Amino acid sequence: MAEVLVIDDDLIFNELLEQQISGLGHDCDGVTTLYKGISKAREGAYDIIFLDVTLPDGNGLAEIQSFKNSPSNPEIIIITGYGNPEGAEVAIKNGAWDYIQKPATINDIKLTISRVLRYRLSKQQSEHGREVDRHGIIGNSPRMKDCLELIAKASSSNINVLITGDTGTGKEMVAKAIHLNSKRAGHPFVVADCTSIPETLAESLLFGHQKGSFTGASANNMGLFLQANDGTLFLDEIGDLSLTIQKSFLRVLQERRFRPLGSKEEKESRFRLISATNRNLEKMITKGVFRKDLYYRLRTMNIHLPALRERKEDIPLLLDYYVPKICREMDIKPVKYSGELLDACLAYEWPGNVREFVNMVNIACSNACDEDEILMHHLPVDIRAHLARQKMKRTIPGPSAAQSIAEVQDAEIFAGATDSGSYPSYKECRQKVVESMERKYLRELMRHADSDFKKACKVSDLSRARLYELFKKHSISVRHV
Repeated sequence: MAEVLVIDDDLIFNELLEQQISGLGHDCDGVTTLYKGISKAREGAYDIIFLDVTLPDGNGLAEIQSFKNSPSNPEIIIITGYGNPEGAEVAIKNGAWDYIQKPATINDIKLTISRVLRYRLSKQQSEHGREVDRHGIIGNSPRMKDCLELIAKASSSNINVLITGDTGTGKEMVAKAIHLNSKRAGHPFVVADCTSIPETLAESLLFGHQKGSFTGASANNMGLFLQANDGTLFLDEIGDLSLTIQKSFLRVLQERRFRPLGSKEEKESRFRLISATNRNLEKMITKGVFRKDLYYRLRTMNIHLPALRERKEDIPLLLDYYVPKICREMDIKPVKYSGELLDACLAYEWPGNVREFVNMVNIACSNACDEDEILMHHLPVDIRAHLARQKMKRTIPGPSAAQSIAEVQDAEIFAGATDSGSYPSYKECRQKVVESMERKYLRELMRHADSDFKKACKVSDLSRARLYELFKKHSISVRHV
């Protein structure tokens, strides 16, 4: 049996879907807004969430991660009456399980729920049977748990892994964790930053060279491929490799054989490749600056690391880990961090991600070395200045409260009237007033009725058909607003 949440502002569809899911033997709740849905998801233990796209208080696609970050890490199924290819792509890339267009049959719903439950059961069983040594990877947020699951899978195989994510998210740390949890842990972990490899020396650094093979080659060099034999080769920022080197590199990946510069014999290396980039390789392929065939070789498995701003619930854990660690490294007395420092860390967006965070802790610990507690004052000046600026933006008053609702409505009614002539007739003005009143009445009615359509009919003394007609007239779905 599954715990299911339906979030859809169409009350009729919402009730129908709830009945269908309950009829399949599952527990089902239904709400009509994103706000209520997120609150429910945080409080409940849902396995599946059916999420509409267009809701009164926002776009469902934009909040997929908010739902996935719920304690139960539910699977999100987008269900919409206005499906389109772009929306489907966005949904899947944001972590949705599926994208379904209305009307969905009971068989579609039944099959989808069955598949999700099988997947979740298999996932739970594999999590219990496979644990990884994190090697300094901190975080228990749903996004990080997903990454740890992929790290565990990658560690149990020899497939190529492409790690993506913004600068400073910890891509090299993840690569090393995969290596140290694998059967190759006793062999070399060789790191190369492709950004710092000049094209003229790339083949020599990767393939190696014989003494005298070119000017300056005063000794044999085995190259990175051979250094990583039986171990792991980690190529950071692989998007910076030139097309020429990409072509040569592709053959090595296919054959695991290569010829050092100046050598007549081929060498073999049984290295495992992990690569990383903060660039969008798919866009680079479109622009013709990255090879598609190499891209698919690299990303047999893809691990995408979330930005720190996307997993702020991990910030207290990061502080608990790094503050005492850095105090020990600096050989200073242990210090605690204050509540105001934690609040500041949660408010900041961390454009440099974990790398910037660790740098901040280093500076803060150094500044507070003679005190018992790290305060906000001990943060780097640029972070404090940014937070002060953000605080002022939030406190700047908006439009004057003296402008009443009536004035706003009057402005809408007389919109279009000019000194030169196009003044509305009495009939036109009266019609606008009536329409404005109707829209306001419908919204307030649904608030009063707590989104209960039957109650709304009773309170308004309107028939079901007439009330629906008014909602349709004003392009308002049966919503709670």
